[in-house]
Amino acid sequence: MGTLGKAIYTVGFWIRETGQAIDRLGCRLQGNYYFHEQLSRHRTLMNLFNKAPMVDKDAFVAPSASLIGDVHVGRNASIWYGCVLRGDVNSISIGAGSNIQDNSLVHVAKSNLSGKVLPTIIGNNVTVGHSAVLHGCTVEDEAFVGMGATLLDGAVVEKNAMVAAGALVRQNTRIPCGEVWGGNPARFLRKLTQEEIAFISESAANYSNLAQVHAGENAKSFDAIEFEKALRKKFARKDEEYDSMLGVVRETPPKLVLPDNIQAPKAI
Repeated sequence: MGTLGKAIYTVGFWIRETGQAIDRLGCRLQGNYYFHEQLSRHRTLMNLFNKAPMVDKDAFVAPSASLIGDVHVGRNASIWYGCVLRGDVNSISIGAGSNIQDNSLVHVAKSNLSGKVLPTIIGNNVTVGHSAVLHGCTVEDEAFVGMGATLLDGAVVEKNAMVAAGALVRQNTRIPCGEVWGGNPARFLRKLTQEEIAFISESAANYSNLAQVHAGENAKSFDAIEFEKALRKKFARKDEEYDSMLGVVRETPPKLVLPDNIQAPKAI
């Protein structure tokens, strides 16, 4: 590096140091509010070449999820925290009312032993459990994929079928309607009961309702969050004896109560 280069480097160093010092001063002046700054480089929706994720306005995509490339998410669907949907070499379709739970991975197939190029298609009102892996497969409407299950290229889960938690569904395996498959490799275990089939639809509906609450919470401003924290502290419930001694009657504001449709049923 010549003399001119060293001089330019030194000037650049001074500018950067000055900028960092100004940034630190600004943070001190802002106090607690400096957390407003978006320091993470994470992108929830990311284009790839000419492919861009398409998300319905009524769907919920968690801030820490990643949707990359040719990904379509339908109405009232929910993509939860830590999920990765990578539609780079083919497309991914998530139907209306379906939920992809935390830390799940959905990818597509370009090259495999059969030579097929496969998208991943997930139908309507499907539940995919936490940390599942779906690769170049099809899950039809109102099917259920358990936590930690893996579906490989060409696998098909028919309507009202269930893949047990931790199962490995091999390539080109078809799981018929109304059956439970589990194990490694996955094999037929038994038929689903009518109550279990009804539970699949109920599970999808519960997650759609819960997603609305998470979407509302994630949309709140810093001031709204701080205000609610103060409310919760003010209306924090003590034991009944403590309150009766003070003559205090505490009522939780309606805005701090979860909607009835996502609360656990009360014991009778």
